[in-house]
Amino acid sequence: MKNYLTFLCFAMAAFLISCTNNDESAPVFPEGSTESVNLWVQDSMKRYYYWADQMPAKPDYSLPVKDFFKSLLSSQDRFSFVVNTEDSSTYPRSIRNMYGFDYTIVQLANNEVVTVVKLVLQNSPAFNAGLERGMIITKVNGKVMTAANAEAMAASIKDQTVVELTVGKWQNGMVTNENNITVYYGFSFEQPILSKIFNKNGKKVGYLYIYDFPDGMTQALNQKFAEFKAAGVQELILDLRYNYGGSVSSAAALCSLIPSGLSSGSPFIIFKGNKNGGEVKRTFAEQIAYDSKALDFTTLRANALGLQKVFILTSNSTASAAEIVINNLKPYMQVIQIGSTTLGKDMAGFVVEDKRKPRKVSWQIHPVIYKVFNANGAGEYSNGISPQMIVNEYAGLPVLPLGDPDETLISSALNGGYFKSAGQEKSGSITILYQSDVPPVMMEK
Repeated sequence: MKNYLTFLCFAMAAFLISCTNNDESAPVFPEGSTESVNLWVQDSMKRYYYWADQMPAKPDYSLPVKDFFKSLLSSQDRFSFVVNTEDSSTYPRSIRNMYGFDYTIVQLANNEVVTVVKLVLQNSPAFNAGLERGMIITKVNGKVMTAANAEAMAASIKDQTVVELTVGKWQNGMVTNENNITVYYGFSFEQPILSKIFNKNGKKVGYLYIYDFPDGMTQALNQKFAEFKAAGVQELILDLRYNYGGSVSSAAALCSLIPSGLSSGSPFIIFKGNKNGGEVKRTFAEQIAYDSKALDFTTLRANALGLQKVFILTSNSTASAAEIVINNLKPYMQVIQIGSTTLGKDMAGFVVEDKRKPRKVSWQIHPVIYKVFNANGAGEYSNGISPQMIVNEYAGLPVLPLGDPDETLISSALNGGYFKSAGQEKSGSITILYQSDVPPVMMEK
């Protein structure tokens, strides 16, 4: 279950509630029936759901719980979901959280279609099987992967517990050294923060690749920034291209370590909910403190770099708390975004579950509860946050490791535009046809 919890996104700890129906005119159903569960779901959503006023007045309580839940959702909602904690098959499934990798299918200038491994999680089943970022997948379970069958192939991978991949390396415009590897469904460990220090025209540039924002990461962040500060880092590149989000408290902690001029009272975020939730404003210090494991604001600020600008690398997989970092730094410094438009999850929520004793409902709701805004009141980026510099990370093959200064997005930040290294080939116009993780099913807390 850790893979699912990794994608949770909101600063508050899981909010434990017991929703009961106090409306005397509401229907009454036998305890334990599907209808009684659906009534609990409806009551919970009426109280917390951001679009509660758009819910149907007379839903069909006889529907299966998942279908009933979907019938309540706004057409604007891409992210709310419900799971049965006693049935693992109801949880969202993705190639990344099952096997620990993701891929992109691209079309080259000569119309050749290739499948590029873009992400391999450390200590994941894919990593342990020998899969590496930049490899080319030519076959899945013996079948050639194409743009036409990409979606069906991805669905079939998620329906299995083992996948056979034929992979090779991109050299001189072709795939070489093909071999077969077997990846089994399994657990992926928490991902480390990758840090580097580059030299650029006499300046020291810090680089941080942050996969997600789990609670309790402030100690690791503080250590990285202490190292940067001791080394005299003058510029910073944040690589959030595959970051689905996580704890808003951890995102706030990261933001507190970058710009100058912050105090404990500096406003960080505004949450706007429905008529019940209202509007909630939090400072950096207040938001960080929602993580009980976090270092406090003053301790973090001792290692702040005090920069005037930051480079942030993004993709269509950059979401939620990662987008909050981009949006909520803007009132305090220049944010130079490089890559592609983010996913567009300008919202957050917390887990809603039955805490009655004994528990009567095993279902757990993950609804959108708030829209999020920065200190200036800017938000509403449901279509994603667009970069100032649009750069296709597949513009040069082979795709290089994250943290390599010649990698496409990193070199763009270091040099003001893409340049190819001696080991890469300029592949001309490349079109992205399919990505295994876009759009992902997001989870929040």
